[in-house]
Order: sequence, then structure tokens, then C-alpha cells
Amino acid sequence: MRMPAPLDAALLLAGGWLALGLGAMASPRSIALARALFPAGALVGLALAAVGLAGLFDAPAVRLLPLGLPELPFHARLDCLSAFFLVLLGSVSAAVSVFARGYLRDDPGSHPPGLQALCYHVFLASMALVLLADDAYFFMVAWESMALSSFFLVITDHRHAEIRRAGYLYLLIAHLGAISILLCFGALQGGSGDYTFDTMREIHQPAAWASVAFLLALAGFGAKAGLLPLHVWLPEAHPAAPSPVSALLSAVMLKTAVYGMLRVTLDLIGFSLWWWGVVALAVGLASALFGIVFAAVQSDMKRLLAYSSIENVGLIVAGFGLALVFHGFGMARLAALALTATLYHCLNHAFFKGLLFLATGSVLHATSERSLGRLGGLIHRMPWVAWCALVGTIAIAGLPPLNGFASEWLLLQAFLFTPGLPQAYLNMLVPLAAAAVALTAALSGYVMVKFYGVVFLGQAREAKLAQAHDADLWQRAGLAWLAAGCVALGLAPTIVIGLVDPIARMLVASGMDTGSGSWLFVAPIDPARASYSPVIFLLGVAALVAIAWGSVRFFYHGRMRRAAAWDCGFPFIGPRMQDSAEGFGQPVKVVFRPMFRIRGEAPAPLDTRPRYHESADDRLWGWLYVPVARAVDRATGLVTVLQRGRISVYLLYSFATLLLLLLIVR
Repeated sequence: MRMPAPLDAALLLAGGWLALGLGAMASPRSIALARALFPAGALVGLALAAVGLAGLFDAPAVRLLPLGLPELPFHARLDCLSAFFLVLLGSVSAAVSVFARGYLRDDPGSHPPGLQALCYHVFLASMALVLLADDAYFFMVAWESMALSSFFLVITDHRHAEIRRAGYLYLLIAHLGAISILLCFGALQGGSGDYTFDTMREIHQPAAWASVAFLLALAGFGAKAGLLPLHVWLPEAHPAAPSPVSALLSAVMLKTAVYGMLRVTLDLIGFSLWWWGVVALAVGLASALFGIVFAAVQSDMKRLLAYSSIENVGLIVAGFGLALVFHGFGMARLAALALTATLYHCLNHAFFKGLLFLATGSVLHATSERSLGRLGGLIHRMPWVAWCALVGTIAIAGLPPLNGFASEWLLLQAFLFTPGLPQAYLNMLVPLAAAAVALTAALSGYVMVKFYGVVFLGQAREAKLAQAHDADLWQRAGLAWLAAGCVALGLAPTIVIGLVDPIARMLVASGMDTGSGSWLFVAPIDPARASYSPVIFLLGVAALVAIAWGSVRFFYHGRMRRAAAWDCGFPFIGPRMQDSAEGFGQPVKVVFRPMFRIRGEAPAPLDTRPRYHESADDRLWGWLYVPVARAVDRATGLVTVLQRGRISVYLLYSFATLLLLLLIVR
């Protein structure tokens, strides 16, 4: 039997996700049926990842689908860029779907289980179709399907008003972004009336219209990615959604926005101006610093991870901007290096952020707590979740030899080569950008120490945590899959670079030569300047640990004396004496105080019942969104004056309009 081509197989698998979702509606309130569909969805995800791997090295394939409108049929295309993101989508969604099988509960206040399964699988299918679309009409249909299905997933627990508000805020900004993307496609079609991507590729855009299209794409896809100043939906929607949905939103959906930026800028437009890269670089670095600073002061697990997603997407867009700068100056090999770091970090972030969101889901299930101030000591009650979360924490902190370090190291290497740019001002400013990347990476490690230490280490801060239970087998399988991915992606960077190489050659006409000729070493430009071997690093660390352990056993075994730890003369040491999440974030709050809108109360010196409360809110909300909301309220108030509910007034409007038209039209 002949196997279908990768493009046909990908379309069939996207249809398989749709079929699973529709199958859940056979019995919407049956939790057994819904649970049975999630493992099947995981198998579809694995198959899609395999199809993506096959498509990475195949020639681009195009299909005209028997769908759409008579004059606007759907076109599908699979090339190495879409294949890479299909690998990301399929591999991560497989783990999340397996985890969701154990996570799903029949909550009377939520959507029925069948409806949740429907929205979940439609969400997956729509993301796959976004990656396969080859015309603006098909792309926008899939994009809006992705937005609507994810909106219903975000408001799964719709009993709470704050969850409904988070969902509506997400939907509003998603549609603002969609309008910008639609205008971008309008600029790219150049008045031809043909909205296929092939036509857009063939049109040689004037620099002015190309710049308009780029800025619209950056705004539209940036709204979905959570870039400043359109980031406000992300820290609201992620905590509101169920944890498997949060994992998909952060790990996969944000990457579809990155895919859109790459597709429009480096494929459809086909060239780049250096200042486009400067704009993207500035927005990306601002978002990265903003996200990690706000993550440091959060006391809610999922809000902390949501702000961390803003930081990581900011780094990805900064790498994209650096690739545009190099590409604009014709420095193809350095553009390939920056683009490789960008795509590598997309894949890495999908794995470690998906892992951390799933780990918080297990903690939430076991404790019913999201507040860091009420957790602690869970490594004793939930060892499986704790060890998997430790892998994700080390990876996101950018420590070798796990995957987060590899991509951030490549990105820093790309920044180190910028003094060769033919623009003097950029040569002066880009080192500051490199310093911002280094600061962001350092703060990320600080935030992850806070996250893991407060949740899993120390003593339990609440008595009820003694009843916490470890994850079930389904949840463990999903966590283990993503943890193994973090390790594998960190230990095999040359393999990942080889997978990304066809994309770099397609988009910037050059690949990244690892420079060493060995799978053990990565040398971005020249082995004499910089090289990295995660395997040798891991073996070195293991050797040092073995030497230290052996030395202690040989020289000090039997000579140790055990005694109680010194308590500084204060004998009442308990869980409340531990460092809190607020204590960890206080130094950052002090240093970066101008970024926050601080509100709270402090006790008086002689207060017999002291209370302390402080919050650090986003100033952009008060500076930008509140004035816009008030202006819209006033405008709608003026418009409602016209609608009085009286038919005689409406007839008068019609008569006045008719007279006006008679005067104007002759």
C-alpha cells in the first residue's frame, strides 16, 4: 500500500483531530468517552510530528483543496518551515493530550467533558491548518478557528466572573491582531485581487508597502505572541484556563505567531530592511525584560509562568530581529545563526514551558492551591512531579546541559558577532542589547529558584498539604515525555541544528555550519572563537560529583558528627519562618520600582493586629488600556443617544438620510 505524501498525511491528521472532537459530541456528558479520546489525540500528534520530520527534507508540496468559496478555494502547502512547526505541535500536543487524560474531571460548573474534548481537538486541528495554509483566506479561517476554540477552553470554568473577563480580554486582543494580519495580507496582494501566497511571493513589493506589511504583521502576530504593549491578555488567560490548555497556549499557540512573522517577512515579502530588525529587536528585548521582571514579583504559580512566557517570546522575537538585521545587510551566514537560535529556542520553550505548566496542573489538582504562599515541601508528597519540574526549571533557567542553555548560548553568540555590522550606530547599540539578553537570562534563573524552591522545597506552609498526592500514571507519562525532550534537545544540539538548516537555507539563503565536523561539538562560526559540547560538560560534572562523593566517603566516613542546625538563638523555627514568594521578589520590586504601580497597606508601629498587603501592578494597564476603555464607553454612550427605541425617530433618520442622498447624488 502506497503511503500518502507528507502534505496529504498532515491534512488527514488535522482532519483526524477534528473527527475526534466531533466524536465527543456523541455523548457530551460522558467523561469516559472524553477521556478515551485524549490518548487517541496523542497518537495523532505523534503521527503529525513524524510527518513533519519527513517534510523537513522534502521539496515543498502544494494542494488545491475542495473547500472554501467558489472564487476563493483553500490552498495548502507543506515546506520545511511549516514542517518544523508541525514537529513542535505534534510532539508537545502528544504529551499534553496524555496528561489531559488523567487531568480531566467532570465539574458541574464547567463545560461538559465532551464539549471540552471538542474545543480541545478543534484547537489542535486549527493550529495545524494555520501551519499548512497557503492563501490568506484559508489562513484567516484557521486563525479565527484557533482563537475561538481557545477562547472556549480559557473560559472552561465559566462560573467565575474573573475567568469570563480574562476570556473576553483574550478574544478582544486576538481579534485586534487578526484585523492587523488581514490588513497585512491586503498590502501584500498588491491590488491583484489574488490572495494566494504564491502570488504574494511573486509580487516585488516597493519598500514602502513592504514596510507597512511588516509593521502590520509585527503588530498582528505580536498580539497573539504577547509582545508589549499587547501582552495584557496573557497573564490573565493562562491562569484562568485549565493547565493542559495553558500548556498548549504557551508552548504551541504562541509559536504560531512566530511562524506567521517568519512566513510573512522572510517568505512572502522575500527581503528585509535592516531597520525592520531594529524594531523587532527593540520590541523583543523590551518584552523579555518586562516579562521576567514581572514574573519575579508574582505569587501565583500560573501568572509567574505566564509572565515568563512573555520573556521567552521576547527573546525569540529579539533573535528574529537580529536575523533581519543581518539579512538586511546581506550577512547571510550570521542571519542563519540568529535564525537557528530563534527556531531552536521556539522548540526548547515549547518543551520546558509545557512541562512546567503541566507540573503546576498536577500541584493544583493535588492541593487546590495556586498561591505560592500556601505551598512548600511538595517534593516529599509529589516526588515524581517534583523531579520532572526540576528538569523544566533547570532548562528554563538556561543552565547546561539542558536545552534552554543551548539556544540562549547560540543567541548570545549571534550578538557577539554584531561589531562587524556596516552601521556604526548599531555597532554601539547592539552590545547593550546583548547585555539586556544576559540580564534577562540571569533574572530567569533567579525567578526559577523562587518558583521551585517555594513550591517543592522546605516545609509545607499549610497543614492540608499533608494530604497531597503524586500525579497518576497518565499525568506522569505526559510529564516524563516533556522532561525527556528537554534532556534530549540539550544533549543533541547538532542534530537540532541539522533539522533547522533547511529552513535557514530557504529563508536567508545560507545554513549554519557547526564548524567542528563532530556531533559532540557546536561551533557557531569558528571553533577557535567559541564551541560547546553538552555531552563533555555533562561527563565533566558527573566526574566532579563522583570525585567529591568518593573523597567524602574515603576521608570522612565515620568521622562525621550529627547535631541540630544552628537556629541563631531563636528556637521557634517553623514553616512561616521560611522565605516567601514575596520575600524573593522584594529586591526586584525595589530595583525596578518605576515599572510597577505599587498598592498596599502596612501596619502602624503600635498596631496590635498588624496586616500587611502589597501588590505590584502593570502601569501600562492604567496608562494605555484604562483611557482607551473610558473613551470607548463615552463614544458608545454618544451613539446610544441615536437609538431611543421609537419607530417614529427611526423613520425620521431614514427620511433625513434620503434627503441628504438626494442633495449629494445627482
